[in-house]
Amino acid sequence: MPFCSFILMLAASIGLPAAELKGRVLDPAGAAVPLARVALFRADLSTAGEARTNDAGEFLISRLAPGTYSLRVASGGFSDYRAAMQLAGGTSHETIVRLSLQPVNEDVSVTAEANTVLTTADIPQRVNVLGRLELTQRSRTALAEAFAEETGLETQRTSASMGGVSVRGLLGKNVAVYRDGVRFTTSAQRGGVSTFLNLQDAANLDSLEVLRGPSSAQYGSDSMGGTISLLSRNPADGQMGLHGEFAPFYASAAHAMGSNLLLTRTHGRVAWTANLIGRRINTLRTGGGVDSHAAVTRFLGLPSTVLYNRLQDSGFTQYGGMARAQYTLSPRQQLTAHYERSQQDGAKRADQLLGGDGNRIADVRNIMLDFGYLRWTGAQMAGFDQASATFSYNAQREERVNQGGNGNPLAAITHQYEKTAVWGANLFAAKHAGRHDLLAGGDGYWERMTAPAFTVNVVRGTAAESRPRIPDGARYVTYGVYLQDSWDTLGNGRLRLSGALRFGGASYKSRATASRLWPDDSMAANTVTGRLGAVVRVSGPFRIHAHYSRGFRAPSVTDLGTVGLQGNGAFEAAYVDLAGRGAIIGDRADDRAVPTGVPVGRVRAEHSDNYDLGFQFSSQRARFELTGFRINLRDAIVSQTLLLPPGAVGQMLGDQPIVRQLPGGAVYVPLSSAPVLTRGNLGGAQNFGLEQRGEWRPAAAWVFAENVTWIYARDAATGFAPDIEGGTPPVTANLRLRYSPGGRRYWAEIYSTLAGRQDRLSSLALADRRTGATRSRANIAAFFSNGATGQGLVANGILLPTGETLTQVQNRVLGTANSAPLFTAVPGYALFGARAGWRVSEKSDVFVDMSNVLDQRHRGVSWGSDGAGRATTVRYQLRF
Repeated sequence: MPFCSFILMLAASIGLPAAELKGRVLDPAGAAVPLARVALFRADLSTAGEARTNDAGEFLISRLAPGTYSLRVASGGFSDYRAAMQLAGGTSHETIVRLSLQPVNEDVSVTAEANTVLTTADIPQRVNVLGRLELTQRSRTALAEAFAEETGLETQRTSASMGGVSVRGLLGKNVAVYRDGVRFTTSAQRGGVSTFLNLQDAANLDSLEVLRGPSSAQYGSDSMGGTISLLSRNPADGQMGLHGEFAPFYASAAHAMGSNLLLTRTHGRVAWTANLIGRRINTLRTGGGVDSHAAVTRFLGLPSTVLYNRLQDSGFTQYGGMARAQYTLSPRQQLTAHYERSQQDGAKRADQLLGGDGNRIADVRNIMLDFGYLRWTGAQMAGFDQASATFSYNAQREERVNQGGNGNPLAAITHQYEKTAVWGANLFAAKHAGRHDLLAGGDGYWERMTAPAFTVNVVRGTAAESRPRIPDGARYVTYGVYLQDSWDTLGNGRLRLSGALRFGGASYKSRATASRLWPDDSMAANTVTGRLGAVVRVSGPFRIHAHYSRGFRAPSVTDLGTVGLQGNGAFEAAYVDLAGRGAIIGDRADDRAVPTGVPVGRVRAEHSDNYDLGFQFSSQRARFELTGFRINLRDAIVSQTLLLPPGAVGQMLGDQPIVRQLPGGAVYVPLSSAPVLTRGNLGGAQNFGLEQRGEWRPAAAWVFAENVTWIYARDAATGFAPDIEGGTPPVTANLRLRYSPGGRRYWAEIYSTLAGRQDRLSSLALADRRTGATRSRANIAAFFSNGATGQGLVANGILLPTGETLTQVQNRVLGTANSAPLFTAVPGYALFGARAGWRVSEKSDVFVDMSNVLDQRHRGVSWGSDGAGRATTVRYQLRF
């Protein structure tokens, strides 16, 4: 890649001549469509040009900078049209747009390569693109649901209010999230659960994209498994005056209901949109009305129906809004302002309550998001074809309130408030030179944590300051500069090369307070990452794609300073709190761990190497794609059992006393039924996989589509399943058959998700209450005496439904063992559903989805609850 030539061009003062785009918009019969709205958007969602078609369906957009654009065409009564366009300087490009009653969109990506709009067929790295249609159909109650049914992805559901996305078997801290090109992920993110992802609402989004595989060269730290990009609805669509939409919905699985009200207006140089959103989610009915990991099942061997047939503590309320405006400063400059606020009230961790541990309190209170940015975009200025500068603010806050002890009403109650405030800046400049599209950019994000905490002694009725999960006042900075080159080597699209290099890193600093609840600490890590890929068009419909990328993940604040309860149910202690205690890392993440001989110390940065190779075939009637990948993780940060020298009982770990110690050194605190964990770099792991998808049109009205994902993960040293939080999804297939007759206003579809049995569970997954749900005799005794007694299941030392004593229950549940998992594998499942849409008029639509029609019980790896049972979702959309 000739990056040197790019540096020389930075001093250039004259850009290439402008381009123009002209064309015609036709209906399905070939007749002209007058007054259709035509808009060209840059990759950063700013508007490059707009037009309306005349009586002949013709349009013209001129004075365009050379580059790539997303073309969107809309007209009442037809589905919106979207396609990628490449415009060369000094030329006039012509196109024909044929509208349809059903969606006719290319898979267009605006995030795979910085400031570049491409069809997915021309991108070396694999990318999922979900448009408004998929977002509307799949997001029943939360955004995370939208990622279901996608190649290479698996939805993770920690609770009704929280969820995440597994990309190629990596989850949480290994998947970076961006909003309109601004970093949404923070260093305070927990290892497996994404607390704030669902605060983003599908009603605010135009589309979302997922890059599969590391993309640290563009997106920096944390992009080890992939990168999620959430892209806003754009107010500037060429539609003058005031317009809007109203979209109420109802979903029966959780008796959920809500709506959004959107207003948008374009007038002269100004275009704006505002969206208000609210919903109430009530208790969830799972498949068959059974909760497979309920505390009464885990500890007492009883079905969850002895207490409930709807998942307790799964309800919450969510509300918020978005305001977005674009102002055209001049034909070549545009300013975009964006702000959104979202909040969840009443959320709880059901898997820590009767859905798993049997505790009395596990609140996630006042989950709030304040997110905004100001972006300047310019074209054909100072020698560059395009340039952009963005300044952003991102504040995420929550309060966790927990009481452990398996339902002990006298256990201490911890209150941990956290707020992470992030100020960010990023910029880039791009230049088209011959067959090269060159770009240089940089970004930086400055984070500060506010994390006061206190613990209530229920017996004494007192409260005292305590160690928060992360150090109060900690600071974290991420930064990087990068270069990118896309090269059409032959000038005809037969061989396209794309590459990027980045130098970046992170730094961390925390200072002890007067109370000395944590010591001083600091860290700095940086590296060079890159990617290189190629797409070869062997013949018209046949392409081969190959891609290499190097990933990087600096230790986060959670890795370096966490002390507290984690998403997997275990309590973790950081190395800074274990200094001088002789702490050793165990070889597993459960009570069977033995010493590795590695002392607990500061974790180092993780690195990865990713290799993709595959092919794709595309014609008018069929599409087929197959990709094989391999990810080599080095110095992987994993959570393993903390082993302390004998005599640790009575010592404090944060605000928790050690109440029990096993002969091997594992210790326990009241807040968790699992042994205490700690983090370390223990070798590496390898993820292998195959991703396949296909689509076939046997007739004009019929489409059959499917995708299959298979992933195999192994510890590089032992060959066993690696102790990486989130676990490895099973082999999964998604099928759908759609009928959409031409000229009609309705469509219908049947669909299915088939998931295999996953019996390769790591020791971390087996101990996790959400997956293996290991329990011991001590756990059973604690729940028998506390939680079960409080629920009225135990009286006078007898379990009333069975007439057993505690000892009899322990022997029935565990046999002769001291501890054992409830599940040693995650069962497979087959789900079937049907959905349909009807365009009632040019301005209104009705959508109905009947999911899991056979009411099958199902649960994925690291899910905090079973999946929804038989349900019907109804959504109405009115445009005005």
